Amino acid sequence: MSKIIWTKIDEAPALATYSLIPIVNAFTKAAGVEVVTSDISLAGRVLSAMGLAEDELSKLGEVVLQADGNIIKLPNISASVGQLKDCIAELQGQGHKIPDYPENPVNDAEKATQAKYSTCLGSAVNPVLREGNSDRRAANAVKKFAQKNPHKLRAFPDAPKSYVAHMEGNGDFFGNEKSVTLEKAQKVTIAINGKELTTIEAIDGEILDGTYMSIAALNTFYAKTIADAKTNDVLWSLHLKATMMKISDPIMFGYGFKAFFPEVFAKYADTFAQLKVNPNQGMSDLENKIAGHAQEAEIKAAFLSVVEADSPKIAMVDSDKGTTNFNASNDVIIDASMPVVVREGGKQWDRTGAAQECVAVVPDSTYAMFHQEMVADCVKNGQYDVTKMGTMQNVGLMAQKAEEYGSHPTTFELAESGTVTVTGADGVLMSFECEAGDIWRMSRTKDIPIKDWVRLAVERAGIEKVPTIFWLDENRAHDVQVKIKVDAYLKDFDTTGLDIQFMNVTDATRFTNARVREGKMTIAVTGNVLRDHLTDMYPILELGTSAKMLSIVPLLAGGGLYETGAGGSAPKHVDQFLAEGHLRWDSLGEILALAESLRFLGIKNSDAKLTALTAGLDVANDAYLDNNKEPGRKAGQPDNKASHFFVAQYWAKALAEGDNAELAAKFAPVAKELTEKRRYNNR
Repeated sequence: MSKIIWTKIDEAPALATYSLIPIVNAFTKAAGVEVVTSDISLAGRVLSAMGLAEDELSKLGEVVLQADGNIIKLPNISASVGQLKDCIAELQGQGHKIPDYPENPVNDAEKATQAKYSTCLGSAVNPVLREGNSDRRAANAVKKFAQKNPHKLRAFPDAPKSYVAHMEGNGDFFGNEKSVTLEKAQKVTIAINGKELTTIEAIDGEILDGTYMSIAALNTFYAKTIADAKTNDVLWSLHLKATMMKISDPIMFGYGFKAFFPEVFAKYADTFAQLKVNPNQGMSDLENKIAGHAQEAEIKAAFLSVVEADSPKIAMVDSDKGTTNFNASNDVIIDASMPVVVREGGKQWDRTGAAQECVAVVPDSTYAMFHQEMVADCVKNGQYDVTKMGTMQNVGLMAQKAEEYGSHPTTFELAESGTVTVTGADGVLMSFECEAGDIWRMSRTKDIPIKDWVRLAVERAGIEKVPTIFWLDENRAHDVQVKIKVDAYLKDFDTTGLDIQFMNVTDATRFTNARVREGKMTIAVTGNVLRDHLTDMYPILELGTSAKMLSIVPLLAGGGLYETGAGGSAPKHVDQFLAEGHLRWDSLGEILALAESLRFLGIKNSDAKLTALTAGLDVANDAYLDNNKEPGRKAGQPDNKASHFFVAQYWAKALAEGDNAELAAKFAPVAKELTEKRRYNNR
């Protein structure tokens, strides 16, 4: 019997899995496929780190290296320190004998404990499982449904003031980047002033990038944008990626926190030092640290007075609860937050709950240029029309921890000023003059993933016959090295008749947006981080969510990883479930992924029964959308379980009416009974 591994994760998707998996297995086992679960939840990973549970994530890391690996990956928590501590406390409350997280370790034992727990922080799952490049696109049925049932995009004002601000010059990661391609395998050492920071075993053909964020330039940038927000009477909001970029971006977040509340941090500096307050962890952690202190009320009042001041105003995560943009470093995740800015007509919410125009602050220009052009395009041309929008498909370079998302082990907050060197077998490869406090990092991109990325791009271009754009900037050091490889590998594939182009980020965004407004399709071929940003931005505008995208990862070893979309709304769904007993999580992403997973098995094994089972699920998915069977948002409406019922009903009916006699005989009575006994009528 073939096997599909379905990841057991956190929050609302996990609750949905309890209902969905038995239904799925009732169908798939009829075609010789069993769906089994693997616990890679935050709690499961914490227990594993402490030796109290199997290391399921490492086991899946082996599966993705196998030719028959087949995994359906649900969205999982990218934990902040605060979330990790909450998880540990909950597990301790359930009787698990695990230590507290030592935020400021004072001995070797605490340092060892912190190191174990640190493996659970940030996006710990994705780099392990993504052993292939990304093919993300909207299923035709989902796209058509969105056009027929358009969600709300709010118009930009007549004289809009919203804009995206980013650093310019040589202060940010983009401006300081250097890049080399290695001609042989070798040990590479990173050092500052001759003192080793770390070494890596680099491989032949690998691209190494070195760069740094100047903290002096960052502070100047923050001060200017805060002043500009005051002058322009717009909200100030900071957009980072502290989940995937779990070393660099929390530090940048902390400097932003201090820049917005400089007087408060200066006045209570001694108290914060005494209590070991870490601005990188945000206001929620600060409030926990000052709880019970003699100055607690005074400090809270000082922060509140800044928030309530007429200007500059801060964007809010939750106006009702008084939660600002600085509550926690991972509360505002750029690839989810910036689409909301565009969707809402360039606005975010102030402390009263009113929508206000904003300056969206994205320090590093590497990716800010995309968001800047998205907002500028709507300022110039107005909001999109969902009923007429075209679509963006993405081919993303992400295999083997490509680019910045694999940079955690080689990212450093520099303790001293001086020269950072990157030295290989034949001498210094790169060097940088830095100041104490600067954030220095190295990214790595291996040769095999790049060749596979080019292969996948050509394949998709051949299937869709639309312009296929490599987003590579001749002014970015890394992109120059990548383009050399792309130009070489394109010669290995038949590109006759294909429209393959190269553009920088701004030009590629303009080109894609113009086609989207004309109702046309474009394929964006991007690096790992841009993949994340584009595959949230465009689906949220086109479909209302990125959770319904097909996310297919053809693994380098020959297997398949099928991701089920974003889970940014999952915590709110759990809150509602706990308060009202109503789960509104829509499992369509999981069901679409299941169809692709089964399709892969059917093709690979030349299995007619599996092909028929998959065709039936395709019909069921279309019926699910056509009949609006997604869960209702309010208690008393059909919930997640009801949506699973209808998937089962439509799937059974499709099989009963299908060409495979064995499956038809098995599921005809099931379809009849589900149709006769259903509880909910059409809404």
